[in-house]
Amino acid sequence: MTNLQFKHSTVLITGASSGIGKAFAQRLAKQGANLIITARSAVDLAKLADELTMANQGIQVNYIPIDLSTLNGAKQLISHIKELNLSVDYLINNAGFGKWCTFSNEDYATYECMLLLNINALVELSYHYLPKLIAQNKGGIINVASTAAFQPLPYQAVYGASKAFVLNFSEALSGELLDSNVHVMALCPGVTESNFMTVANADTTGMTSSTAEDVVEVALKGFGKRRIYIIEGMANYFNSLISRFVPRKLIVKITAGMFKDRVS
Repeated sequence: MTNLQFKHSTVLITGASSGIGKAFAQRLAKQGANLIITARSAVDLAKLADELTMANQGIQVNYIPIDLSTLNGAKQLISHIKELNLSVDYLINNAGFGKWCTFSNEDYATYECMLLLNINALVELSYHYLPKLIAQNKGGIINVASTAAFQPLPYQAVYGASKAFVLNFSEALSGELLDSNVHVMALCPGVTESNFMTVANADTTGMTSSTAEDVVEVALKGFGKRRIYIIEGMANYFNSLISRFVPRKLIVKITAGMFKDRVS
């Protein structure tokens, strides 16, 4: 599976209008994949679809504007894809958002939307499409987690916990598919140049960041090697190991100290 061929396959990408999702769409379009791209902004999706089809002859790009942070968002997306009579060979659950804040200083409605998007929609889309992939014994799912998944994160409490769920969920599914040609992998990027940090009200001054394109390159290489998770960047990888050797109480103190002064 090291030389994955996406040509003529159909890839569903959530959160595709910017950042990592957009970089996935651009990279896979160059490889000849047909795409179903979704996000909230119809204008941004339409623009991206036009760019991709003009730059990559022979591919089809369908765009579906949906807000997956709503209660029935995933169901609506599945229904639209069915109405278009499209199949899905690969699913990239990229849509998600976080907030850098003291837990009680954010509206609870924000956390409800965050959990619906980061967890519920991801699980529902995986639940719907995975049986079809298993039946054809090919394809797979990339779930975008985060380096936030590897330790408790004061001042990002709900976001970090949601990404810990994504990592564990993805690894568990990969274990169920060990004897299959279908594969599930968690992608764990660190700070990445995207709109995510703006939405999160994140102060990343002095923090090393990666481009979305670099993250996607690492993701596809890892997916081809059937990695159960992949971390972009050596510094991020070594940081993820700290929780294995340092007491959790100390980890909490360290991370609290790192982020306390970065929260407005």
